[in-house]
Amino acid sequence: MDVSLASWFVILLAALAANLPFLNERLFALIPIGSPRKPLWLRLLELLVLYFLILGIALLLEKRIGNVFSQHWEFYAITACLFVVLAYPGFVFRYLRKRHG
Repeated sequence: MDVSLASWFVILLAALAANLPFLNERLFALIPIGSPRKPLWLRLLELLVLYFLILGIALLLEKRIGNVFSQHWEFYAITACLFVVLAYPGFVFRYLRKRHG
């Protein structure tokens, strides 16, 4: 897998993972929870776990391609903000969309 394809794969995977907590009522889309609606704090916790999972996948792909570059706190701050921005469509769909009926 070349660098360009790996980069696009990570971006697509991050966009899907960022919206996953807002598009279903199960924990990580697999584990049913007791209440009929998942609370916001649980969605945000799930978003945080998925962020670290995507970082791990990106690191594995970077190791497979070649040298792993050391990252500082700025990299993680920027990628966390990007992950939150990617989650915006799911947040709008869940909380801001006007329901007719």
